[in-house]
Amino acid sequence: MIDDLLSPDALYFLPLGGSGEIGMNLNLYHHAGKWLMVDLGVSFGDDAAPGVDVVMPDPEFIAERREDLAGLVLTHAHEDHLGAVQYLWTELRCPVYATPFTAAVLRAKLRETEFSGLVQIIEVPLSGRFQVGPFDIELISLTHSIPEPNALVIRTAGGTVLHTGDWKLDPDPRVGAPVDEAALIALGHQGVTALVCDSTNATVPGTSGSEGTVAVGLEELIGRYPGRRVAVACFATNVARLHSIAKAAAAHDRQVALVGRSLRRINEAARATGYLKDLPPFVTEHDVGYLPREAQVLICTGSQGEPRAALARIADGDHPEIDLEPGDVVVFSSREIPGNEKAIAKVQNGLIRRGIEVVTASDADVHVSGHPARDELAQMYQWVRPFLAVPVHGEQRHLKAHADLALECQVPRALVPENGVVIRIGPGEPEIIGTVPSGKLCLDGRRLVPLGGNLLRTRNRMVFNGAAVVTLVMDDTELLADPKLSVIGLLDGEEDALFIEGLVKGIGQAVDKLAEAERRDDVAVTEAARLAVRRTFHAAQGRKPVTEVHLVRV
Repeated sequence: MIDDLLSPDALYFLPLGGSGEIGMNLNLYHHAGKWLMVDLGVSFGDDAAPGVDVVMPDPEFIAERREDLAGLVLTHAHEDHLGAVQYLWTELRCPVYATPFTAAVLRAKLRETEFSGLVQIIEVPLSGRFQVGPFDIELISLTHSIPEPNALVIRTAGGTVLHTGDWKLDPDPRVGAPVDEAALIALGHQGVTALVCDSTNATVPGTSGSEGTVAVGLEELIGRYPGRRVAVACFATNVARLHSIAKAAAAHDRQVALVGRSLRRINEAARATGYLKDLPPFVTEHDVGYLPREAQVLICTGSQGEPRAALARIADGDHPEIDLEPGDVVVFSSREIPGNEKAIAKVQNGLIRRGIEVVTASDADVHVSGHPARDELAQMYQWVRPFLAVPVHGEQRHLKAHADLALECQVPRALVPENGVVIRIGPGEPEIIGTVPSGKLCLDGRRLVPLGGNLLRTRNRMVFNGAAVVTLVMDDTELLADPKLSVIGLLDGEEDALFIEGLVKGIGQAVDKLAEAERRDDVAVTEAARLAVRRTFHAAQGRKPVTEVHLVRV
């Protein structure tokens, strides 16, 4: 048991999600017999998991120890950092700490659950300092592609950690304050045991760019299209981008409508917490149609090609309120998240097919990343000067590149974690002391199931190999009727009738060939029928369908 290896005097770090992958962040710290959780996020399904939209870390390890879980601190309001709270909080039942904007976003999400009134959300001010069990926590304001991104200074008797969350160094973030450089430098002078840091762009040279540059680019771009309707797709949580689009639209006498539920929800949270005050209210999806097309700018969800988002529905021509026309322009003010390329291309091709011009970040200055490139990482190490670098929030190639960069920046030690690895941060020499089970859950309809479990494995096999159901009616030893066969995803049309007839005959022969004692054995009979189906399809099609045999004894 890992618990037997945990000294109450030491400080430990344990990621259960977000190390070796981008998304699904769940990080744990242990000290003095208590656990602190930092972030609880989701990722999104792909073709490898049919029917799955949301994936999240399996919290079983910490759920079993929830009596010792002092609290959950959220670094910011992105889905990959707080999106799992609405699914997993009942397993944890701990207080949640967040700054005002993040708390507003979380409350809106929890209103969709049955337990929203049970979650204790403790708002902490920007640059605030507070205690969570034995963990003394201070917030340091950073910049990112969402309001109120915070690094956490976690002070314990076992060492001090700076946990960055997601960040960049943006001199002109447009919404919110710039990075609190003075606080980071002061922290470096105090001494930092470990820097647990974002690695997303650790392979990217230079800097990530500024939202101020994007604001200029958007204003210039919208000015190129007089007399044409302009739609802009971006991440709903990028409030600075919403601000820049609105300002660019106003500069060309256009009004802005928000098209998509998540955009409206973020707008409400932003205005409720003091952001976007200098903008007039956005036009509704319904009312924007009454404006001349040259007076419109639409901000749409769906920059990643999500099939149910506004932009995909617009591209398909089935949005209930918005209908783009030939000559209109759609700007993708976003990056392609790896894995979404096909979905994005499908939406873009659909728009182009309808005579709509598509503009991306390859064509104009309409997007910058929210994560630090190599020069920004180097600057952080120069300010903070930790003894240990622990790269997180990235695939293995990102983590390795980040660790190498940290060592080049004269950081004495670097440890690259994987989900489930327990690192002793201090005091003394840092080391990996063991591992704990880690895994993933996915939202399958309305329930959570293991991502690698039998249910999804079977579904995948059905998707790629089809399925067959056989019904056998027997007395003790003999078939009383011809087998009944139903197949799904394997045959097409009446031309396969002879194939089915032959297969039914083959199933009957397979059962008849069994010895009398085997025909009395339900397992032997069903296995003979199952193998007959799979072998026949494999010989004819090269497929082995998922096969279910129902045996009825009369």
